[in-house]
Amino acid sequence: MTSFVSHTTIDATDAYALSQWWKQVLGYVDIPGDPNEPGHEECMIRDPAGRHHLLFIEVPDARSVKNRLHLDLRPWDRHRDAEVERLVGIGARILGDFREPNGGGWVTLADPEGNEFCVLRSEEERAQQD
Repeated sequence: MTSFVSHTTIDATDAYALSQWWKQVLGYVDIPGDPNEPGHEECMIRDPAGRHHLLFIEVPDARSVKNRLHLDLRPWDRHRDAEVERLVGIGARILGDFREPNGGGWVTLADPEGNEFCVLRSEEERAQQD
């Protein structure tokens, strides 16, 4: 027997605000019948098809070291560089730029609470390189 990932949990100082930010990033939605609201200490969102969930839980301690686990994002409908620009426009910060002259690589960013994530090339970009 094996297990499956029920959801990915992210510690937060403001679970509601961070869940709302990630909804913009991923196009995720609230759980039907259980909307997130300001002041909620636990806020879960999911992709529209219900395949993946993110749970944001308020914790008293601030993040103090690099994440040991992070999300790698691949844009659906735009190229990597356009997605990085969009994310910076809604509040992400660039932490590291590992784009390569041949179009490969990724960009490491931080969400508004400093959680790291990476943006990879889109499938379209990957297909053009191969």
